[in-house]
Amino acid sequence: MTDMIGFIGVGTMGEPMCRNLAKKSGMTVLAADRDAAPLKRLEADGVKTASVDEIAAGCRTIFLSLPGGREVEQVCFGDGALLSKVKPGWTVVDLSTAPVSLARRLYAALEGQATAFADAPVARTRQAAIDGTLSIMVGATPETFARIEPLLRHMASEVTHCGEAGAGQAVKILNNMILFQTGVALAEALGIARAHGVDGKVLFETLTKGSADSFALRNHGMKAMLPGVFPERAFSTEYALKDLSYAIEMAEEKGVPALGADVARELMERAVELGHGKEYWPVLLKAIEDATGKG
Repeated sequence: MTDMIGFIGVGTMGEPMCRNLAKKSGMTVLAADRDAAPLKRLEADGVKTASVDEIAAGCRTIFLSLPGGREVEQVCFGDGALLSKVKPGWTVVDLSTAPVSLARRLYAALEGQATAFADAPVARTRQAAIDGTLSIMVGATPETFARIEPLLRHMASEVTHCGEAGAGQAVKILNNMILFQTGVALAEALGIARAHGVDGKVLFETLTKGSADSFALRNHGMKAMLPGVFPERAFSTEYALKDLSYAIEMAEEKGVPALGADVARELMERAVELGHGKEYWPVLLKAIEDATGKG
C-alpha cells in the first residue's frame, strides 16, 4: 500500500501533474477519471488505470484534481463515495480549487478516522503543470505538510504551507481574484488604447518596462488578449467564474467589500452571454469590445 499513490481526476491540469508524479516519484500511480483518453496517454508513463474503489483499497496517499467544489463533494461524500471507504493511515490531498468551507469539512470528516487531509490547490498555467513548475498552496497540519511536501515538489517549483486546513484554498482563491482583476485592468487599457489609435503591442511592451509590469501582463495580456488567442481546454471563463464566486462568497461571509471582484464577475458573465464561456478567461476582453462596438 505504501508504494502506490492514487490520483483521481486527470483533466487539463491533472493529467500533466499525474504524469510528473509517476515519472519523478518512482512510485506506482493509480489514476481514475471518467474520460478514458488521458488515462490511455498516461499508461505510456507507467500510470495504471483504476477505479475509485481500487484506489481506495490499494493506496495510502490519494490526490484529487477535479473541476471544482461540486465534483470534490460528489467524489468524497455520500453512499459509495471516497470517504465511505476510509482506512486508517490515509492522506487525502485535494489539488482542486474548491471552497474554503469544503476543505474544512473534509478535514473534520477525516480527522477523527486516523487519517489526514490537506487542501493543496495549484496556481500557474497548464504549461507550468507540464513543466512541473506549478505553485502549490497548502492548508494542513505541520505534520501532514512535512509528509506530502516531497510528493508535491514533483509537480511544483513552489510549495507553500499557508496554515491549517482551508488556508491553501483561501490563498489560491484570492490569488485568482487578484489575477482576474488585473486582467480586467489590462483589457480596459487595451480597449481604451485601441479606441484612441494607440497600438496595443506598443502599449503592452512599454508597460513591461514600468510599474504596471506583471505576470498577468506578460502572459494573459501579451499572449492572449493582444493577439486575440483564447483557446478552449485552457482555464476557461466558466472555471474562472467559479473561482471568482468562491472569493466573493468569502468576502460576503465576513462583510468585506469586494467591488473589483464584482466588476470582474460582471465582465466574465457578459463574455459567457456572448458565447465565450469555454474559452480562455482573458476573453473577457470581448465583453469590453462588445460594449464599444469593436467586437
